[in-house]
Amino acid sequence: MENLELRNQIKVQRAIKNITQEELAAAIGVTRKTINTIENGKFVPSTILAIKMARFFAIRVEELFELIEK
Repeated sequence: MENLELRNQIKVQRAIKNITQEELAAAIGVTRKTINTIENGKFVPSTILAIKMARFFAIRVEELFELIEK
């Protein structure tokens, strides 16, 4: 079995847009805690949620999330 890690650029993208976790959460219909756990790598988002985030930032999902072999 492969040992994979999902890394993300959510914090970077939030900084570019100058928005808080709370503002991102409200924009895509989740809680701030959900954004926090995804951003910190403790929770893997659903495909739908990953697409919503990418659309919000106007980037491709692959630019927001990256699958890394450990």
